[in-house]
Amino acid sequence: MVGHSYIVYGPLLHGCTTVLFEGKPVGTPNAGTYWRVISEHGVVALFTAPTAFRAIKGQDPKGEFVPKYDLSKFRTLFLAGERADPETIKWAEQKLNVPVIDHWWQTETGSPMTINPAGLGLLPVKYGSPGVPMPGYDIRVLDDAGHEVPRGTLGNVVVKLPLPAGCLPTLWNADDRFRQAYLEEFPGFYKTADAGMMDEDGYLFVMARTDDIINVAGHRLSTGAMEEVLAAHPDVAECAVVGIADAMKGQVPLGFVVLNAGVTRDSGTIENEVVTLVRERIGPVAAFKTVVTIKRLPKTRSGKILRGTMQKIADKEDWTMPATIDDPVILDEITAALKGRGIGL
Repeated sequence: MVGHSYIVYGPLLHGCTTVLFEGKPVGTPNAGTYWRVISEHGVVALFTAPTAFRAIKGQDPKGEFVPKYDLSKFRTLFLAGERADPETIKWAEQKLNVPVIDHWWQTETGSPMTINPAGLGLLPVKYGSPGVPMPGYDIRVLDDAGHEVPRGTLGNVVVKLPLPAGCLPTLWNADDRFRQAYLEEFPGFYKTADAGMMDEDGYLFVMARTDDIINVAGHRLSTGAMEEVLAAHPDVAECAVVGIADAMKGQVPLGFVVLNAGVTRDSGTIENEVVTLVRERIGPVAAFKTVVTIKRLPKTRSGKILRGTMQKIADKEDWTMPATIDDPVILDEITAALKGRGIGL
């Protein structure tokens, strides 16, 4: 759906030419691939996933490839598809010197639910937020009982019915499944299955999928918030946090980090620093004690990190190879790294 809206319909309605790049942003042949394509074709706006920029930042943390290309026509960077951590957005802003617009929506909605509306006038950026609700979307945050929570409180992100034009009316030949999946849990609302919070200014902060909210000794914690802390470490290029089973606390977080290219410091030292960072910024309640350094994260071809599969490997649960995985060998690397730390044996 994103491809339909952003690659086809939107550009055609606006009279634009679309440049579709298929391939990886690094290693083809280097971390300057995007800048080369932008320069050669006079691209004015780029739409991609945050994971692509994390990969570029990991291979070229100083942004040395950026000034090698003419980006004078480039005006705007749009990020979507997964949560954009503040450090990645700041890096892109600093290196590209253009507005970096994070926005949030789903295949089911057909268009952004929240965004910083460049076409109407940019609002102040709040790092970690994909912007404010767009016309037609009455977004609320509810607790598990369906009651609205105070501003700044983590909960279930929902949209008050009716949905605006362009959203899904049902599922193909599955009306009952549509109602069960999206409408039954919170009557009168569309369930996004995302967890987040709304601040006092009406900015939405989407922290994780509701499945990625972990329960540590009775405390509901966002893995997205922990990933935000991990990403703030200067030696970390990419990261992921999953909740794994624990006999005492129910669940505990397990962190994975990919280090920036050229980092020569001892990985164990970096892991200890990351654990300390989480303890300082989130608190001991997170029970964040284990970080595993890996070469790369398993992702789908569209760039989404396969956190669920990583969790199953760590918990020794049955799992199947995701059909959309970019490189299946990465899961062998994850398994070996975990076994080296006595996890998933």
